[in-house]
Amino acid sequence: MTDYNFDPIAQKFVNNIYGSYKGQIRKEILWCELLDCLKRLNKPKLRVLDAGGGFGYFSQKLAELGHQVILCDISNELLSVAKAQLADQPYQHNVHILHCSIQSLAEHIDGGFDLILNHAVLEWLAEPKQTLQDLTTWLNADGLLSLMYYNKEAQRFFNLVSGNLEFVERGMPRKKVVRLSPTNPLFEAEVVDWITQVNLSVLKKTGVRVLHDYMKSSEVAEQKFEQLLAMEKTYCQTEPYASLGRYTHLTICHKDADFRLGE
Repeated sequence: MTDYNFDPIAQKFVNNIYGSYKGQIRKEILWCELLDCLKRLNKPKLRVLDAGGGFGYFSQKLAELGHQVILCDISNELLSVAKAQLADQPYQHNVHILHCSIQSLAEHIDGGFDLILNHAVLEWLAEPKQTLQDLTTWLNADGLLSLMYYNKEAQRFFNLVSGNLEFVERGMPRKKVVRLSPTNPLFEAEVVDWITQVNLSVLKKTGVRVLHDYMKSSEVAEQKFEQLLAMEKTYCQTEPYASLGRYTHLTICHKDADFRLGE
């Protein structure tokens, strides 16, 4: 397996990831988590790294607030979308774009970051553990890592309730054709173990799309979207729903950092 590059389907990625109803839920929940990170960090201007950030949806929102962002991705097509969206924006110079892999960041940057974003990247990588652990070396001692990954427990539960029992019994083997459905989802326990090994800890856990993907009718999202979004926000941090989100978001800090859990 090699790291996946979205160049061949860049426009489909842009349309589906944030243009759909499920995409809107994803960006709303994630933005709430990032605002919580900003509140915890409590600095007027942060140095931010958006690692594998695609076309930089959140890079742009953070830059608009005055933060200095480095956006890197291996997809030149997605970075071209970012450049086009940033053109003529008053905050365009707050975003520095790097066409490179996360693994090669040391060739392009130095210094630490107050906030690192790594959203929906690990499940596309050949070596997610090593890449994540290397990425954490860029995190300042009082910084935060915003990490989101495709939840394998949710994948299993979705297939069970959908009646795909044989697929689950076979261990949910990877599909040969990779489009927008990740082929390497991760268990929470293994991700937490990876970060614990590098002296980090989970400050907060949030499920992303804890309801939408399990609904029997796709029309609910279209007809009752605001109500559904409110329910997603209500239950995204409450168990067992938080652990069944299609994606899991973890706010991560150094173990000795002075943050208060759950606040």
